[in-house]
Amino acid sequence: MSEQPSRPRTTGKPHRRPKKDPVRFLAFEVLRAVDERDAYANLVLPPLLRKARASGDFDGRDAALATELVYGTLRRQGTYDAIVAACVDRPLREVDPPVLDVLSLGAHQLLGTRIPTHAAVSASVELARVVLGDGRAKFVNAVLRKVAQHDFDAWTEKIAPPYEDDPEDHLALVHSHPRWIVSALWDSLGGGRAGIEELLKADNERPEVTLVARPGRSTTDELMDEEAAVAGRWSPYAVRLTEGGEPGAIDAVRSGRAGVQDEGSQLVALALANAPLDGTDAHWLDGCAGPGGKAALLAALAAERGAVLLASEKQPHRARLVAKALDGNPGPYQVVTADGTRPPWRPGSFDRVLMDVPCTGLGALRRRPEARWRRKTEDLDGFAPLQRGLLRTALESVRVGGVVGYATCSPHLAETRAVVADLLKQFPQTELVDARPLLPGVPSLGDGPDIQLWPHVHGTDAMYLAIIRRTG
Repeated sequence: MSEQPSRPRTTGKPHRRPKKDPVRFLAFEVLRAVDERDAYANLVLPPLLRKARASGDFDGRDAALATELVYGTLRRQGTYDAIVAACVDRPLREVDPPVLDVLSLGAHQLLGTRIPTHAAVSASVELARVVLGDGRAKFVNAVLRKVAQHDFDAWTEKIAPPYEDDPEDHLALVHSHPRWIVSALWDSLGGGRAGIEELLKADNERPEVTLVARPGRSTTDELMDEEAAVAGRWSPYAVRLTEGGEPGAIDAVRSGRAGVQDEGSQLVALALANAPLDGTDAHWLDGCAGPGGKAALLAALAAERGAVLLASEKQPHRARLVAKALDGNPGPYQVVTADGTRPPWRPGSFDRVLMDVPCTGLGALRRRPEARWRRKTEDLDGFAPLQRGLLRTALESVRVGGVVGYATCSPHLAETRAVVADLLKQFPQTELVDARPLLPGVPSLGDGPDIQLWPHVHGTDAMYLAIIRRTG
């Protein structure tokens, strides 16, 4: 009797191929770019969204969800890591980074959005099947089911020390900032618990898109015709898009007559332009002009007075962005590629000088949430010589009676008042100008004479500005 061939064994369920969710897959792609290439989400996400919408994969709601998943996950990354760490039986460093990205995306959907629990878990597991494989998808499923057992407040109560025992560590975990940044912001802000908590909360909110109508090229009335557009709070050239949107689709922005520029950045340029001078007012300098927002506003303001702006930028690709921003300016200007610490112009050549120096960017954590996890305290030492060198150039470049604006997008005292104090000692024939009257109507600018803007107070990035007059 011949042996009959055995039938293949079945598992009862046919193997199902994972279904790709384009929204969550795109969000995962951005997180991997941030993690693997040190990319910035605000540079990676927009072109991916445009491609998805052009292909018909996305509509407006899909784009909004993808944006929320990316930025929300990055803002809360440190806290989500601590929560995930409490749900796994191994050190977090032993979990592969792509797996952590899927877990963080899932944790944000569970703890930071209104997506139902079952949908958040199942969508994350399906994403894991697509990008990681079935084996690790089971791990993702098990971890996220543990995460789903508590809401965000309950989790932070479990993992954060009481405020009374360790205020900075408590705030760091509850508001998702590294401890050293909490400490630095608190030192700069001063005051008690309420102020620092409001600031940290503001850092975790999605900022509005703010436009600038460049004088002589566009008007706020033109920009106010856009949907959900309202006037800026402080700058006469600002318009806020309260529901986001795509600035590149606006004709005035597309043609360069208007731009996207935080209102704090606009105020820095306006304060320098408003500072009183002794003598002529014909030659202005932007010594760190890239990518060109402040330079474009300054050039337009200079043109109204018959003055000329020289915009200098060390990096060639950023200098090209400056030239693009200034193209069409109603008055004369010049863009040069030059090292601001070794300038090609003669000392004392300018009546007004702006030096918006490279810095840690702690004032723009709303816009670049991944920067908070990327920056280290030692970065301050790396920026310090450059910041002092650039301010030295600015003070040498301005004529006697002229003014210098020293600006940073960081409120850290080591990048603001410490730099200014050091250079004033080296240049005794200078004086600080009270900058607060240069921004009439803007409240809570501090004790002066310098200015510190805050997200939770002014709705701007945390820009710092000191105005210095050369007296001899």
